[in-house]
Amino acid sequence: MRIGVIIAAAGKSTRFGEGDKLSQDLGGRAVLLRTVEAFTKRDEVACILVAGPPDDLEDFRTRFGSALGFNGARIIEGGRTERFETIQKAIHELPADITHIAVHDGARPCIGNELLDRVFAAAAVAPAVVPGVALRDTIKRVTSEVFTAAQDDAIADMILGDVGKHATAGRRVTETISRDNLMAIQTPQVFDAELLRRAYRETDLRGTTDDASVIERFGEAVLVVEGDPRNIKITTQDDLALVRAIMKIAPPADRPAHLRF
Repeated sequence: MRIGVIIAAAGKSTRFGEGDKLSQDLGGRAVLLRTVEAFTKRDEVACILVAGPPDDLEDFRTRFGSALGFNGARIIEGGRTERFETIQKAIHELPADITHIAVHDGARPCIGNELLDRVFAAAAVAPAVVPGVALRDTIKRVTSEVFTAAQDDAIADMILGDVGKHATAGRRVTETISRDNLMAIQTPQVFDAELLRRAYRETDLRGTTDDASVIERFGEAVLVVEGDPRNIKITTQDDLALVRAIMKIAPPADRPAHLRF
């Protein structure tokens, strides 16, 4: 196998809040660098492309270019709006002799060798492979509208008016969904290179949320192998704190100055 890896890193990180999640410190190295390093140790990986934000590409190169280049990764321009735009661009940048294409989220730094072993082994015999974990929580469908309920307190009402009331916002349950056979899908997702190229070339990509859904729409089967609950994607500040706990890494302020960025 000769695997070309595409690291999707073109998103705007709007839900993360202040700062760029890919630049956050994980033991003296940025989140994005930690993610890329997981693939540099694999003999199957022939090349790594990091797809950055097109409207901020020069700054992205300034922040990450040297470290990524040292690890053999090349920065390319990603898409502006949808994830599939990023992968569509990156596919054309891969060498022609690649046998498989792996797509991974730049904000998933907890990828381990055991998970890569499973996914790569499955990809050697199946044309489309994704890791997934079974859902453990009860799943409920809720309304799109948000409702606000106020707790009545007669005494506070008389003395303070609305000041003494506590308001709770939420959405109402419309249905409880069976979690049987439901999986939360992770990355890396690995595909036969020619299959993924054809699927992106011949499929209506609108509405697809990951590369497996592109393959599904193309009419090919996708195999799900056991994922890893620790392989979480950093979306919020709480996710970053959880990743640091998983990796046993203290926040920068709690480490000696010479061990920080």
